[in-house]
Amino acid sequence: MLTEDEITTLLDGRPVIAAPRDIQEARNAIKAYDELPGWSPAAESHLLRAHEVMMTALLDAPGVYRQGQVAVVGDGEVRHVGPPAPRVPALTRDLLAWLAATDAHPLIASSVFHYEFEYIHPFEDGNGRLGRLWQTLILSRWNPLFLHIPVESLVHARQMDYYGAIQQSTDEGTSTPFIGFMLEVVLAALRTPQESPQETPQVLRLVAVMDGEMSASELLDALGLRDRKSLRQRYLLPALQRGHVEMTRPHTPRARNQRYRLTDRGRAARGAPRGAN
Repeated sequence: MLTEDEITTLLDGRPVIAAPRDIQEARNAIKAYDELPGWSPAAESHLLRAHEVMMTALLDAPGVYRQGQVAVVGDGEVRHVGPPAPRVPALTRDLLAWLAATDAHPLIASSVFHYEFEYIHPFEDGNGRLGRLWQTLILSRWNPLFLHIPVESLVHARQMDYYGAIQQSTDEGTSTPFIGFMLEVVLAALRTPQESPQETPQVLRLVAVMDGEMSASELLDALGLRDRKSLRQRYLLPALQRGHVEMTRPHTPRARNQRYRLTDRGRAARGAPRGAN
């Protein structure tokens, strides 16, 4: 797996010296997060497309349900045996139908889906990263800030705890332990940016280049960036969380005509007169 600095280098379009598979995984993840706003959490076709994107050049048949038996092995012993392959399509569709119909809070629904998805283990490989991606997608429909806070990154720092929570839920026959773990991780992640007293150089650069209402494409050009994920994670997310930037259409974050503009706080951060546009 690439380090944070290596991924940042990749996002900036510069070459990275690393194992080819690690680079391919990172490129696939970047593309998946770029496409994520256009996917519907309950759409089977979008789920298959997501797996195809994330596993391109890593599997012979990405985006296709597994055709054989699968087992999860840990510490030299089998921890989980997935349902028989012929049952996988129906089980996955049932789970997606439940997601579409449930009135559970998105924090709970996304965690339940994540756990049940890992239990079904629909694909030959890539189930963990796709489960984490799909939880991000579900949460982003509740609050668009989650488009900028990938669950994949939140879990990475506590990977052993993550697998432990899955195992505990499997042992107990309930998703409750896993839900509790994910709620802890999300809460900690949401608190972290608020505890940072200083603006990042990226936020200051964003504030400096903003002129009126600007689209993501216009911001990419103004900042001289190549990758939308880099823009979202390193520039827009911190600026939105710190209250320097706001969406023109906050209730429809995926709107094609979505634009961003400075708030009074953002104008103050770059020394602009209050009320200037």
